[in-house]
Amino acid sequence: MSARTPLRRLLDLPGIADLELKAVMTREFSEPEARETYPELDECSRALFGITAQEAEETPRPAGWDGIDKAPMGKQVFAFEDAGWDVTDDKRRPLRTLIHFNQQLWLALRGVAGELPFLAEADDTERLASNLAAEAARFRKR
Repeated sequence: MSARTPLRRLLDLPGIADLELKAVMTREFSEPEARETYPELDECSRALFGITAQEAEETPRPAGWDGIDKAPMGKQVFAFEDAGWDVTDDKRRPLRTLIHFNQQLWLALRGVAGELPFLAEADDTERLASNLAAEAARFRKR
């Protein structure tokens, strides 16, 4: 049995959950024009990906680019999952703020511009402890 690598969640990145909550409370926050009114969107984008949404829009795409960053959000959700990212909320709906971060994430994933946020190595302590407990239980049954 092979262990599947868990998807990285956009919602778990620093600042995204707070911005998502603002988007739930203020409908305009989910609109593309919101970046002009809410500078925290660009601040978060620069902190996470090294580029803003505007810079991502202006970045030339390499030859053969499939245009996934312009596809409907529903299609992008599945493409992000294939790339190892979960860009949905707890009810499996695309994040309201995804429109502000999707291009930067695609460019960083494909090595075109920006960078992926740092991911600390997973702590295997819990997994190892559960394996040890299972082994001990099997040993006691013998």
